[in-house]
Formats: sequence, C-alpha cells, structure tokens
Amino acid sequence: MRTKNIDAAIAVFKQNTDDFPKSGNVWDSLAEGYMLKGNKQLAIEYYEKSYELDPSNVNALALIKKLKGE
Repeated sequence: MRTKNIDAAIAVFKQNTDDFPKSGNVWDSLAEGYMLKGNKQLAIEYYEKSYELDPSNVNALALIKKLKGE
C-alpha cells in the first residue's frame, strides 16, 4: 500500500485471510485496504471481523465507529 497499489495489496491481504483466517491482524489489513480504496461497507465488515478475533484491537473498534459515523 505504500506504493499506492491498493488493488495488489488487497489481493495479498485476501490471500492472507485464506491462509490465516483466525488472525485479527490480517483482517485488519484487508479492512484498511478497502478503507483506502473507498469501500466503506467492506472496511466495516472486515474491521468487525478483526475486532471479533482480537478484542484488544481498539484501533479497529475506533475505525468501525468512525466509518459508521458514530
């Protein structure tokens, strides 16, 4: 994502979620990719998945609230 190739980053993050489905971190990365791409709905969905797997991820919770306009 540093090179602004968000689509390629999302593809890698999707593969990571297949490879490591119980890792909150990989779902957080996928959510970030979709957020940067402007897909708010998928960003929320994947931040929620990240937070479900890792309730200590307060950043995900804050971003969920922000994206929902709370």
